[in-house]
Amino acid sequence: MGTLRELASEPSKRKQLIEDALHVVDAEVGDKGGLGGMAIKAAYAMTKGLAPGMLHKILDNLANDFLDALEPFYQQAKQQGVDLRSYLATKSADAANALLSITDQRAANESGGTLKKGYEKLRPTAQKHVEQAVPRLADLISRFAG
Repeated sequence: MGTLRELASEPSKRKQLIEDALHVVDAEVGDKGGLGGMAIKAAYAMTKGLAPGMLHKILDNLANDFLDALEPFYQQAKQQGVDLRSYLATKSADAANALLSITDQRAANESGGTLKKGYEKLRPTAQKHVEQAVPRLADLISRFAG
């Protein structure tokens, strides 16, 4: 078996990965409550409304970097003989940091605009939200790699 990125190089598997990732994002956003949740839902709806298929393109564009960031966690779980969800339950902050370092770098390279402003507004609470998404993310990667 290859790396997660290598698995994602097969077109039909990659397409399914991106579709499943969109479902994970939809579910995570849908679960958000309170004022912060309202802001996240509004930003998400705005992003979805900017252009049909934009989120699919964004996830497809980020997928290789995200898979590379998760690869060490995936390999460690395999080496320890535990499922990825259990392993990441103890490493959710580290996994979130690995993923957010990618989006932070991408945002830093943007020249402004609506998406960058939205990201900057939501970034202070992103760590918490990405950590909360780790169980679903682990399930997604496990299905994908299985």
